[in-house]
Amino acid sequence: MVEPEPEERQPRPLHPLPRGLVELYGLLAVLFVLIPEWMAGGALAGFRDSREGAELPPPSGAWQRLPELRLATMAMADLRRLARVRGLRGYARLNRDRLTARLLKQLKRAAARGKSL
Repeated sequence: MVEPEPEERQPRPLHPLPRGLVELYGLLAVLFVLIPEWMAGGALAGFRDSREGAELPPPSGAWQRLPELRLATMAMADLRRLARVRGLRGYARLNRDRLTARLLKQLKRAAARGKSL
């Protein structure tokens, strides 16, 4: 059987949903989506209002001293940039864990020689 050309096809008739069903779906959307989000937002605002001071604590000195913590907070692009600057060979093919391990090993060797990050 040969199908008619695309311009000859007649649009399929749409069967509208009954108005009551559309209103029921709208009510369910409000009950299952909007009300829980409103409740969660209110709870989070309550937690925020009960705290005093800054939202996040200031970074401790350990984040500056320990290379493990500094490397853990860096994005992959930053890790690769650091590897390129430090002359690490084959860094582009490494995944995050292996790249971090190699950088950490090199940084510890450099720290033993007196050079730092």
